[in-house]
Amino acid sequence: MLNKVFIMGRLTRDPELRRTQTGTPVASFSLAVDRDFKDKATGERTTDFIDVVSWRNTAEFVSRYFTKGRMAVVEGRLQMRDWTDKDGNKRTSAEVVADHIYFGDSQRSGDTSNTSGDYGAPEPQQDGFSELA
Repeated sequence: MLNKVFIMGRLTRDPELRRTQTGTPVASFSLAVDRDFKDKATGERTTDFIDVVSWRNTAEFVSRYFTKGRMAVVEGRLQMRDWTDKDGNKRTSAEVVADHIYFGDSQRSGDTSNTSGDYGAPEPQQDGFSELA
C-alpha cells in the first residue's frame, strides 16, 4: 500500500508547538493550498485549508523557522482521525502527518534564521564544519 502526500502552500497561522506527557514535541499548523484549476463559473481558484501535524525534530524545526504566511512544502502521509465534539457528535478529520518540511520561498529580508531545510541541525562554524551530535 502507498500513502504519500506532497502539498505546498502558505501557513495560515504560526505553528503551535506542544509536548506530549512523555515530552515528545508535536507541532500543528494549517496550510492554504490553491487548487491547480479554476472554477468554471467564477474563474477563480479554490483554496483548500489542510491541517498538518509534525513530530519530534520536524516539529521543533517548523515551530522555530516558520511563521504565518511563509510558504512550505510538506511531504508526509494522509491520516484520518475520529473524535467526539463537545456536543457528543462523532466527527472525522483528515490531516497530513509530515515526514519532511521544506521552505517553499526564499529567505525574507531581515530573517536571519537557518534556511537550509536541515531540520534544525547545528549552524556551521566559521571553518565550514558543523559539530556532530
